[in-house]
Amino acid sequence: MEMWFSDEHTEDVKLSIRINEQLFSAQSEFQRIDVLDSREFGRILVADGDLMLTEKDEFIYHEMITHVPMAVHPDVKDVLVIGGGDGGVVRELIKYEDIRHIDVVEMDPLLVEVCRKYIPQIACSLNDERVEIFHEDGLRFIRSKTDKYDLIIIDSPNPFGPGEGLFTKEFYGNCYNALREDGIMVNQNESPFYTEEAFQCQRMHKRIVETFPICRVYQAHLPSYPSGHWLFGFASKKYHPLEDLNGVAWKLKGIRTRYYEPRLHAGVFALPVYVEELLEDVE
Repeated sequence: MEMWFSDEHTEDVKLSIRINEQLFSAQSEFQRIDVLDSREFGRILVADGDLMLTEKDEFIYHEMITHVPMAVHPDVKDVLVIGGGDGGVVRELIKYEDIRHIDVVEMDPLLVEVCRKYIPQIACSLNDERVEIFHEDGLRFIRSKTDKYDLIIIDSPNPFGPGEGLFTKEFYGNCYNALREDGIMVNQNESPFYTEEAFQCQRMHKRIVETFPICRVYQAHLPSYPSGHWLFGFASKKYHPLEDLNGVAWKLKGIRTRYYEPRLHAGVFALPVYVEELLEDVE
């Protein structure tokens, strides 16, 4: 008998992937976590029925949410990752020798342990001596932080359910306060293609624009995510994502990547017309 996992993109659209076997399934305090094995995408992490990552294309998401700000900010020392319990963002961050400390705020401890066991090639990065993990709510964690981080990466889940508080104006304001005077915040910004997620894109962008003086949106192609067209938000107190890019300095660091490259950098900020119009409506 064939087994298929279907990730619902809208009421009328699903992405279906043939599954070899279900490796893990359990209900944590916060969500149901499943790990599936597939021929095409490798292992798949699922939370509450929604596809979170696949072994085959996770590198695209994690490289793009990490290296874009790292190629712009000239001196990142202290980083906060909100979400990111799978370790993918941290895997990219620890490639930088100059980073001295990484705080990871992941509410669900079971998620971290599941990833350590079933996708260790990603989660092993969480063992780096510079990493400290906090199992608490990201909104509550950041309220008490001021002038502490050079970079905040919001590797958040969907803007509903347990992670809903990570999409409020209060939260982005707290991120602003937690950043140093030249700090950068990057967030995953959903897909602009389907109506419901397009609305979420607008809502996030509107709240960030109201908080940060410099705000831009950029894109990547993610085959396993809804529509395959995914957005990220770049928000900064000082640095412009294009004018302050130092591609030569980044190349000299010798960082190994499979998707991100400084020559790609300018292109990912060149958005299709329909996305520009979507964002302009709330700007």
